[in-house]
Amino acid sequence: MVETNEPRVLQKSDGLVLTGAWTLAQHGVLKRLLAATPAPDADVSLEAITELDTAGATLLGNWLGVERLGELVQQQNLTPERRALLETLVKAMGRPQPEPPPEPGRITQMLEFLGRNTQSLGQKWWLQSGFIGLVLQATLGIMFRPARWRLTALVNQIHQTGFNAVPIVALLTFLVGAVVAFLGATVLSEFGAEIYTVNLVAYSFLREFGVLLTAILLAGRTASAFTAQIGSMKANEELDALRTLGLNPIELLVIPRVLALMLTLPLLTFVAIISGLTGGALVSLVSLGIPLDQYLGILADVELRHYLVGLAKAPMFAFVVATIGCLEGFKVSGSAESVGRHTTSSVVQSIFMVILLDALAAMFCMEMGW
Repeated sequence: MVETNEPRVLQKSDGLVLTGAWTLAQHGVLKRLLAATPAPDADVSLEAITELDTAGATLLGNWLGVERLGELVQQQNLTPERRALLETLVKAMGRPQPEPPPEPGRITQMLEFLGRNTQSLGQKWWLQSGFIGLVLQATLGIMFRPARWRLTALVNQIHQTGFNAVPIVALLTFLVGAVVAFLGATVLSEFGAEIYTVNLVAYSFLREFGVLLTAILLAGRTASAFTAQIGSMKANEELDALRTLGLNPIELLVIPRVLALMLTLPLLTFVAIISGLTGGALVSLVSLGIPLDQYLGILADVELRHYLVGLAKAPMFAFVVATIGCLEGFKVSGSAESVGRHTTSSVVQSIFMVILLDALAAMFCMEMGW
């Protein structure tokens, strides 16, 4: 039976006769057979083929050519099934291949890149807005129900986000205050106005640097921690377990973190302002010879509204940083790589939003004369 079904190309007086099984099982044999047999100019009989499938028909089409195979199918007495198979193959092989699309130009690629990133940014803003609404809804839902307040979690988050951050915030703002005083003294000494270095340090830290540097530090320190903590819980399916127990992850995990950061960022801002002014005082005393009592006297003349303008931005920055960090944690897909990617994304988004909001607040205060 195997010998009968073995594919062969027989030479006859009136042309070639194809016999045997032209199927996928004989694909290797058929390729060698057709490679050793050049495509003939004489007639080729397909009627003696015992078995034929798409693989064998494709080899026939490549060997004889699509047009030649189509002519043979019309001329010979084949079964309806085999004729339909070969006609379908001829149509498929004879269909012209679509031309590849032209390579987009550089301007088109730039526009495509801009559109894709704009769409991604819009989706992130939309998702962030929905998450903020969800947090506000959950907060209002438990505001008048003290039994559902998570005081232990709140105190723990205040300790982690506030108390533990005091050393790094104080050190950084102290150094920045010293640097600002050095720069102010260098520039103002050319005009004989070194004394105004104190005003430069005071205004910059009361209005901008105190809250801005603190918010940026917490964006890198606390937002990343929120994302990693919630992301790890999602990767370990702990969030699903909380929902199974009937607990709301927003109420249990997000609200204590948001409230803790909104309480601690104003306090850390105060620490940052004091540290920055202390750094400026040290440089003023050492480099400019301004005694401490004179330095404090100049600070006393600074209006209170400058301090209030800076402090008023702290809760807004804290809310944005906390919600971005928590939302990125909920976006984690379940792998360690996803945790790292979303942690990086939360830091970048938080710093960007803090600087953007600070710029908008500065323009608003300037227009209002504050």
